[in-house]
Amino acid sequence: MDQPAGRDQRAPHQPGALRFLALEHICKTYGATPVLRDVSLEVASGAIVALLGPSGCGKTTLLRIVAGLEAADSGTVRLAGERIDGVPPHLRGFGLMFQDYALFPHLDVAGNVAFGLHGMGRAERERRVVELLDLVGLRGYGSRRVYDLSGGERQRVALARALAPRPRLLMLDEPLAALDRTLRERLQDELRAILRAVGVTTLYVTHDQEEAFALADMVALLNAGRIEQVGAPEAIYRQPASEWAARFLGLGNIVSGVFRADGQVETPLGPLACRAAAKLRAGQTATVVIYPDAARTVSSEAETCVEGTLVEAQFRGRVYRVELRLAAGLTLSFELDAPPGVVGASVALRLEREGIYALPAAAEPG
Repeated sequence: MDQPAGRDQRAPHQPGALRFLALEHICKTYGATPVLRDVSLEVASGAIVALLGPSGCGKTTLLRIVAGLEAADSGTVRLAGERIDGVPPHLRGFGLMFQDYALFPHLDVAGNVAFGLHGMGRAERERRVVELLDLVGLRGYGSRRVYDLSGGERQRVALARALAPRPRLLMLDEPLAALDRTLRERLQDELRAILRAVGVTTLYVTHDQEEAFALADMVALLNAGRIEQVGAPEAIYRQPASEWAARFLGLGNIVSGVFRADGQVETPLGPLACRAAAKLRAGQTATVVIYPDAARTVSSEAETCVEGTLVEAQFRGRVYRVELRLAAGLTLSFELDAPPGVVGASVALRLEREGIYALPAAAEPG
């Protein structure tokens, strides 16, 4: 995408940047149903933070409280150290973009982008519109009607409109959910590049982990109104804080075990070398996550491996997804470059230490 002249040139987020947005002990209940339960979160200046979780976990409600569209029952929202709980939405200086884009069908593209540009002279407003359309890759689209645009183009117009007033904070609620998978994946990279170029602090709501991981510097994983885990995308994936987090991330190979003093974990599959959470102690009951990329085909009889019956091998484009049923009654799924045998055959797979993570079981104190 061409780089427009004269656009915002703020530095991208760097680790250790100053706290910009702070949510402190936010609670919200609808009727007798608690939706947010003591949620606290800090967002650094210039960071892209994804609120990730299943439907009904409270992520959109949290976004609306930050925007001022709803009031929390208790708790505080601070921006740059100042409380903004009582500030009306239109005075907060935030940009909002929702799943349905909410474009005005009676206005052309330029009119939609210019809608929130108050207090500008005509020439300045027109320059800003051209600048934003250039930024989102829609140069020359100003006179087009929004109903003539594709879904991806409408998404770009909505983003340009949200960015036009130079918001202090940008909030996006499932902005790519209505798009087909191929377009969504392409726009993820473009959207991140745009947000990086502008440098605006961003809260991004999504239920899609791949989308969150592709876009965000930090991910806040929500479960039933609470923050389950906060961290960089790779840390969230490689070191889930709980069995729930692992299962939500699609990590279904989970077994119980007991952590040993030698750093291995005793499981129904036998002893396994693993990565372990720092708080896990010898003798403690562990939840063991075996990643789909942990398996390798066996090349030597001396290698420690798991054995079972191959019950499925599906080609998924780049890899085969295979299922192995073990004598212990467990079925494990892995991703391999090629099937390790024919369906119904007995096969053996080696499990790499780096692909196994052990954490304290939920019943154990942290």
